[in-house]
Amino acid sequence: MTRARHSRANLGARVCHLALHGALFVGAVVVLLPLIWMCVASFMPAGEASQMPPRWWPSRPTTEHYETLFASLQLGRNFLNSLFLAAAATVLSLTFNSLAGYALAKLPFVGRDRVYSLLLALLVVPGQVGMLPLFLLLRTFGWIDTYWGVLVPSLASVFGIFLVRQYALTIPDGLLDAARVDGASELRVFWSVGLPLCRPILVTLGVFTFLGTWNDFLWPLIVLSDASKQTLPVALASLAAEHVQDTELMMASAVITMLPAVLLFLGAQRAYVAGLLTGALKF
Repeated sequence: MTRARHSRANLGARVCHLALHGALFVGAVVVLLPLIWMCVASFMPAGEASQMPPRWWPSRPTTEHYETLFASLQLGRNFLNSLFLAAAATVLSLTFNSLAGYALAKLPFVGRDRVYSLLLALLVVPGQVGMLPLFLLLRTFGWIDTYWGVLVPSLASVFGIFLVRQYALTIPDGLLDAARVDGASELRVFWSVGLPLCRPILVTLGVFTFLGTWNDFLWPLIVLSDASKQTLPVALASLAAEHVQDTELMMASAVITMLPAVLLFLGAQRAYVAGLLTGALKF
């Protein structure tokens, strides 16, 4: 009797297991199918992607759309601009957000809780509200149509400070006190003890910042007017306005925009997922 009940329980568990994996497979197909078709369509001859019923494989694979993109635009220059701005914004953001988050978590100073409450209140303010005063401020400094105009607003973010602060709260004070007893300065304690322990959340924040800057369209469009300084999303948007009927060309531009983000995610996937899981357990 007990063995029969055990067998029924195992059968039920296997059915649930198969149903779960089946649902995950269907969800993955629904999510990935448009992306796969986008990649395939970018290699189709002109007009083939718009045919009905839709084609799922090019009759004659071609790279002419990629050649057109690189020949008709300064796409290589725009690509390097986006890569430089995303990398620089990531480094600067990690530096300032980690300093501010660690200070709010581990350094006692007058008004610390009020400063943190004020930052939390700013989380509910839409970013678009501050664009006009920020633009006027940058124009006063002469940073319009410069890379500094794009980078300075991304030096620190409320979300990044919040993320690092919440993670730094989990660092045992005893570790920091031991370093202080050994004669380390506060900056040394932060660099040698606090920063390595915050590595998982810093990787997660770095991926968020890089992808956010890489995909950002509105602020670079407002600040940068020189075509040689424009980022890839802005350059491709102008191309889309001129070739809105050329579906294969649009798919090729979308693949070029998506590729660095996918490579970054695949490269940092393990640390990124570990940071999210650790953060979810500790928040």
